[in-house]
Amino acid sequence: MRDVQERESEFIDRLVHINRVAKVVKGGKRFGFAALVVVGDQKGRVGFGHGKAREVPEAIRKATEQAKRQLIRVPLREARTLHHDVTGRHGAGKVVLRSAVPGTGIIAGGPMRAIFETLGVNDIVAKSTGTSNPYNMVRATFEALKQVDSPRSVAARRGLKVSDLQARRGQEAVEA
Repeated sequence: MRDVQERESEFIDRLVHINRVAKVVKGGKRFGFAALVVVGDQKGRVGFGHGKAREVPEAIRKATEQAKRQLIRVPLREARTLHHDVTGRHGAGKVVLRSAVPGTGIIAGGPMRAIFETLGVNDIVAKSTGTSNPYNMVRATFEALKQVDSPRSVAARRGLKVSDLQARRGQEAVEA
């Protein structure tokens, strides 16, 4: 039991958005709530969930459970930023994520900021264009994060050493 509680406590969760919906019935209105939650361990794992219920706490609990089931791993450079710039898109939501130098901080809008805080990113510049809908912004951000590759995985895919890959990158900069 204690191991389960320790594992549960390693995640931090952020409530991104609550939506109140009303259903009109004979006696008046019935209210329901939809919650969007982001969960992460601040070490490179993050997930999001969407829960619906008649009460807010129940909706948040459902969303948190779903987020913990849908965690993805994102490779981070020096445990503080992304390895390279990426763009993501979902519906009308478009996001651009750029790696940043130390001391930059998290420069991002509401839903994206929650994702980066739970992911453990300290330095990043992000811009959302197209929509301000938090659901689409979160999904677009996750699409972008899924595209992030570490030099180690790229080198393994190409059958090279990481040092060869880094050296090539330096030569291209000199030639340009």
